[in-house]
Amino acid sequence: MPPIVHETHDVPVPPTCPTCGDAVRETHVAAQYQEDLPPVEPIVRRFDVHVGQCPGCHRRVQGRHPLQTSDALGAAAVQLGPCAIALAVMLNKQFGLSFGKIATLFRARFALHVTPSALVRALHRAAAHGQPTYAALCETVRTSPVVVPDETGWKVKGLLHWLWVFATATTTVYCIRAGRGFRDAASVLGADFAGGLGRDGWAPYRQFTEAFHQTCLGHLLRRCRTLQRDHPRARFPARIARVLHHALVVRDRRAAGTISAHGVDVARGHLFNQLLDVLADPGMIPEMQRFARHLTVELPALFSFLVDPALDATNWRAEQALRPAVITRKVCGGGNRSRRGADTQQVLATILRTAHQRGLDSTDVLTTLLRAPAPIISPHFYPTSASLN
Repeated sequence: MPPIVHETHDVPVPPTCPTCGDAVRETHVAAQYQEDLPPVEPIVRRFDVHVGQCPGCHRRVQGRHPLQTSDALGAAAVQLGPCAIALAVMLNKQFGLSFGKIATLFRARFALHVTPSALVRALHRAAAHGQPTYAALCETVRTSPVVVPDETGWKVKGLLHWLWVFATATTTVYCIRAGRGFRDAASVLGADFAGGLGRDGWAPYRQFTEAFHQTCLGHLLRRCRTLQRDHPRARFPARIARVLHHALVVRDRRAAGTISAHGVDVARGHLFNQLLDVLADPGMIPEMQRFARHLTVELPALFSFLVDPALDATNWRAEQALRPAVITRKVCGGGNRSRRGADTQQVLATILRTAHQRGLDSTDVLTTLLRAPAPIISPHFYPTSASLN
């Protein structure tokens, strides 16, 4: 039931029955609720900007209202407001709508006439205002105790690039790079990252030698299922899957409090021994031998989540963070048309995703950044950011 009712309409009973025509006797009153969208008209604000001159240095000085997003006058005096820009950011970066469709929606639903090119420039300005916040979020990820990275293909000017994601429980950072190697991952994490690293089996991640690694069991279990489907008579993948599932059972028992820390350590040792026994005999099928070699390399990182409860057994956090980007990639032609567009993409997507993780209103976050006289670190993310700017 809606907590607030804005309108109440009385609906009397008909005086006669529509079927037989007899007089109707009222028995009771029932309530029905309807939630609808109100008609929206754009708010047009006029700022009478007072302009003066300093008698000392003879520089031009003008006033600024807290609701303004720019000091531009003259030919650039008519601008798009911060709430409209924030909505455009969400529709493009979070929901994957093209700028042409956003312009059509603004015109048809809000009577707000704007061109797609104006929206593009507005998002570039929003990203410029969000750059200090993006840098601060990168530093937050770099110093986090646990980070889950992943990457997916992305196009910039029609050329293959990679969209990297670095996710924690409260922060997500996106970064679009030309490569997919260790140097690209280290550009955000730092080569000396020493926290927990929940990742898939991509080899460059293993070059973070100071990190405490956990390889994704979900990827390994999916590979087991694929091998079982392709080779139904092979016992090797089923035996591997059994050990990995047993490790997940131990994790769940620890979370439920039905096994002690010492019991977890003992179980972890047994799991290692069982896995070594299985790896000793992968069979003669080349796919099984290849999988066994991969597991041998990943062996030190298979059961780290049983040592550190903060580590997840899979890299689900990063894969969920990649889903909105994958949708945008499918809808918007595979990526960005320019390097500037890629920079705007990574900044605004980072701010939107992190705001969602922290339960913040992304419109409030973006409008605060846009109304700041100079780019600032978002006070929504960092309440004490005034000392950092």
